[in-house]
Amino acid sequence: GINAEYGESYNVTMSVRQRYSQEEAEAFTAHINAILGGDPSLSKLIPIKEPSHLFAACKDGRLLCKLIASVSPEFDTRVINMKDGLTQFPAYENLNLAINSAKSIGCVVVNIGAEDIWNESEHLILGLVWQVIRVGLLAEINLKSHPELYRLLEPGEDIKTFLNLPPEKILLRWVNHHLKNAGSDKRIHNFGGDIKDSEAYTILLNQLAPSKCDTHALKEPDHNKRAEQVFNNARKIDCAKFIKPRDIVAGNPKLNMAFVANLFNTLPGLEVLEEAELANLDFPETGSREARAFQLWINSLGLDPYVHNIFDDLRDGLVLLKVIDKINPGTVNWKRVNTNAPMHRIKQVENGNYAVEIGKELKFSLVGIGGVDIADGNETLTLALVWQLMRHHVLTVLKEVGGGAPVSEQQMIKWSNDLVQSSGKTTKMTGFKDSSLKTSQFFLDLVDAIRKGFVDWSLVHDPADDVNKCMDNAKLVINLSRKLGATIFLLPEDICEGKDKMILTFVGSLMAVGRKEGK
Repeated sequence: GINAEYGESYNVTMSVRQRYSQEEAEAFTAHINAILGGDPSLSKLIPIKEPSHLFAACKDGRLLCKLIASVSPEFDTRVINMKDGLTQFPAYENLNLAINSAKSIGCVVVNIGAEDIWNESEHLILGLVWQVIRVGLLAEINLKSHPELYRLLEPGEDIKTFLNLPPEKILLRWVNHHLKNAGSDKRIHNFGGDIKDSEAYTILLNQLAPSKCDTHALKEPDHNKRAEQVFNNARKIDCAKFIKPRDIVAGNPKLNMAFVANLFNTLPGLEVLEEAELANLDFPETGSREARAFQLWINSLGLDPYVHNIFDDLRDGLVLLKVIDKINPGTVNWKRVNTNAPMHRIKQVENGNYAVEIGKELKFSLVGIGGVDIADGNETLTLALVWQLMRHHVLTVLKEVGGGAPVSEQQMIKWSNDLVQSSGKTTKMTGFKDSSLKTSQFFLDLVDAIRKGFVDWSLVHDPADDVNKCMDNAKLVINLSRKLGATIFLLPEDICEGKDKMILTFVGSLMAVGRKEGK
């Protein structure tokens, strides 16, 4: 499963100091020094001299926030508490901001809280740092950023299938494409055992930079010496990043994937598409912003498997049933569920029907939706079901933090208005579709009412009378909310365009935090 990519299991008890990988700490520290080395606001923290100092450097959240900002355009660095020598409370604000921002870019951060990082829990910090680095490395490995990846399509393969491949799979296919072009029979299926003998790397580097990288290593029987030669070749093209020869021979899957991703980002070695070919390249829309938010929400629940594509990965009904079981424990009778893989279509439809049946018991509106639609990957109907699961989850969380009494949408609106009013502000919302919410003024007032003095009003556009000012306010309030401790998946665009479903989830997250703070 994908969890192997993320490192050890998450369900760890904090009393046990788990071992962490020295090699990974070394590689990630070098990467952080390279990425953030020029940031004057981190001059007391960077460069990190020793890999073992990484954990103390992450303790107050400043470095983690800046690392996430380097891979996420949505991150607003203005809200980081940047003073040197932060005490626990402002450090926890930064750590909440880092953890909730990491969730919003697809990192799985279950069972990691601010206190774990503040207490320098090594393997948890390393796991989080790896996921953030991984997001940055894989961000460009897709057809939109690199149309020339079209060259990797297999005969008769539909472009939509290719678009849905996770970036790791695209990388493996990229390596194999170059191996095939070199006339080699070697193929790799993972970044562990298959690359240990350095054969694939030697051929790959020679294909990418024939004038600088030779294939002499193939004549070398000793794998350690062979790996040394690969490393030296990689150095010649400035790509000796993330790995040392020992990591090749050991087959460390994280470090080798990082090495290959960096290699691809530096030197893809694929012929650029010509105008005519580009014209034929029809990118089907790969899901809306809503689909992205729902996917992030599902992944934030920490289920296995990780969901890459919400339509394809939900077809067999299993993920949906796992989601239902997570947000409403005990609802799913697992004896009724088909779990065998690969799963026959009839069994997939049965699972889908069961998920819809439970949805109806939970009072969801699912007229005209059946297991067949989910097995077909019907986008509109799949989203309709997932949306109602997410809304149910928001309301369930509110019920839990509110002491067990059910919470309605009307109560969410009333709570928000009452709190803003009691803080002496005049903004209000009539509902989640209220067009005045587009300026974020009400949300900023709400955040400031939850924690007095939390908003730096000098950063706020008032009035927000054009779309750029609205976007800037929205970005600010989303980041402030994460800093408060809210888990949020909407984007600034969702606020500015008045997307009522996403706004409901946003208000719900703020209310959950507000209630925890006794508001």
